[in-house]
Amino acid sequence: MYTSKYLIIFVLSLILTNCGETNTSKQSSLSINTAVKSLMLGDTLQLSINNPKKLEISKVSYQLGEKSIESNSVLNNITLGQKELTATVNFGDKTETLSKTIQIYNNEKPSYYKYEVINTYPHDITSYTQGLEFYNGELYESTGQRTESKLRKVNFETGEVLKNINLDDAYFGEGLTILNDKIYQLTWQAKRGFVYDVNTFEKLNTFNYGTSKEGWGICNDGETLYKSDGTEKIYLLNPENLNEKSHIEVYTEKGKIPNLNEMEWINGKIFANIYQKNGVAIINPKTGGVEGVINFTPLRKLVTQHPDLDVLNGIAYHPERQTIFVTGKNWDKIFEVKIKKQ
Repeated sequence: MYTSKYLIIFVLSLILTNCGETNTSKQSSLSINTAVKSLMLGDTLQLSINNPKKLEISKVSYQLGEKSIESNSVLNNITLGQKELTATVNFGDKTETLSKTIQIYNNEKPSYYKYEVINTYPHDITSYTQGLEFYNGELYESTGQRTESKLRKVNFETGEVLKNINLDDAYFGEGLTILNDKIYQLTWQAKRGFVYDVNTFEKLNTFNYGTSKEGWGICNDGETLYKSDGTEKIYLLNPENLNEKSHIEVYTEKGKIPNLNEMEWINGKIFANIYQKNGVAIINPKTGGVEGVINFTPLRKLVTQHPDLDVLNGIAYHPERQTIFVTGKNWDKIFEVKIKKQ
């Protein structure tokens, strides 16, 4: 009994001693010298190290997120959002890493865009639209709801369904995008997506999500897939192995924009539906900054009103016509619009 007691005390003393030896921040008292908690893109971040014990520091290197920075850096060519600021400090034969969190906001207010309805076309009122995209002049649609989720090719002028497959009842369909004759379709909470042949709708592959929480919207720039998960984050995926390479965070000059839903790549920008807002954010894919907003709320009044009517969702760009097609969940119309700044 006494042996066990003394053994426990001995082990505890070893743990406490080891913790003291590795906790160099308590020994050195070093810290990052900045009171800044948030900055805007383009601001200058000035950094130094608080060194109350006058240690002989040989080297300091700083990193903001995944980007190396200097002690006096202008925050250009950086993505927005919550970033971990780290300082790696070398002194004597020791190295210590210090850290704190900083928010980076966009440095411009979003521009407001207005729209003009060019044409109105019929849309299946039972389709809970989650993804919409043109490919080689054909319109493809992904719909949601459990036991009702579908992948379709549709004649946008008549509403006729040209090709259709139903998802297994366990899956809630979400966004889609098409790249190199492959359809990439997301599901909501199953953390799984599907890859199909665009011509035959044959399922070629399935893929699991990485750190992204759920599947909401997806688009592509011809090389990379961009995936939303219902937060302010957009993940960049390699279309070959579907790995999440990195992510951007969508911010205005005031804060983050969560609930990013269906997305479309249009002329170098990401157009994203904002869930429950009947609006679209125009996003710079290099920074995550919101450069514009479009309020499509009036369109909802132009469709048949019924109990299952839900929010705007579904945005597709027709490159030959240079127009945008928008619809919503259980809407009986698709609107072809042109946009311009107010």
